[in-house]
Amino acid sequence: MYYTYMLRCEDNSIYTGITIDVKRRLSEHIEKSKKCAKYTATHQAKRIEAVWESENKSLASKLEFHIKRLKKLEKENLIKGRDLKKYLGDKIEIEKYKFVKNIDKLS
Repeated sequence: MYYTYMLRCEDNSIYTGITIDVKRRLSEHIEKSKKCAKYTATHQAKRIEAVWESENKSLASKLEFHIKRLKKLEKENLIKGRDLKKYLGDKIEIEKYKFVKNIDKLS
């Protein structure tokens, strides 16, 4: 499984990425490890806001690509409503993504 995630930074900005291990990736961002993203090296990551599961890297990357092109307000609304159809229904096959309600249950 691959995951597309959105995380909140201390400056209220939103970073979007993909991973196979959400908890590990969040730790890398927060701790600013060598593997953290260039963006989170300069913007302190705070918490995961939303996660979607997909069966492969290609699907996860496609969702990441389209989320990154949304306006900030659209990203905020996507986080609040988790409604991919409203913002990306004409760009992706939304049925190929599953919203993850609890990241603590991810392996």
